[in-house]
Amino acid sequence: MKITHDKKSRGRPAKSGRDTAKTKAALINSGVEHFTEFGFASSGLDKILKKVSVPKGSFYYYFANKEDFGLAVISHYDGYFSRKLAIHLNNETLSAEQRLLSFVEDAKSGIEKYQYRRGCLVGNLEQEVSVLPPSHRDKLSQVMQGWQRKVASNIKLINSTTSQQESESLAEFFWIGWEGAVSRCKLVKSTQPIDLFIGHFLQLIRK
Repeated sequence: MKITHDKKSRGRPAKSGRDTAKTKAALINSGVEHFTEFGFASSGLDKILKKVSVPKGSFYYYFANKEDFGLAVISHYDGYFSRKLAIHLNNETLSAEQRLLSFVEDAKSGIEKYQYRRGCLVGNLEQEVSVLPPSHRDKLSQVMQGWQRKVASNIKLINSTTSQQESESLAEFFWIGWEGAVSRCKLVKSTQPIDLFIGHFLQLIRK
């Protein structure tokens, strides 16, 4: 059973010199970085808190518990990633296919920047979903459906003969394959799996 407490009883704000909103944002950003690299289930809070100089007692001023914190981290990552998708997929200076490839190249640069230590937060969490709280499962499903809608619209632009149902199915397939390719990149320390996947995916939707 999830236990929550009134915020006033959970601790005091961290004495970090930041206001409450900035401290909460710093915690969430630290969580994104840590969970992207190490996952959620096996991660404690100590390193996340230490990075932003927040004592553990103060953590509960900002979040009811680790589950609540995890939901905030997922929501933040979704906002960041959805904006990234929009920048590329809505770029009218590029063809529809080039928009998707622009997103791919940007993602590859990010993977290389962090030396293959980080993948996609949502993809990482999906791999440990059996040990995540039910609320996280629901949130991840909601996030992925939003991403799929964006890619489905792009697929329709690439191939106008594709039906709505087909584009939605292909978009779901895209994210299944994408998350697998990103995970493989971490294993082989190369972005070649992404190149392999996107090459075959584009061949599929051009037909």
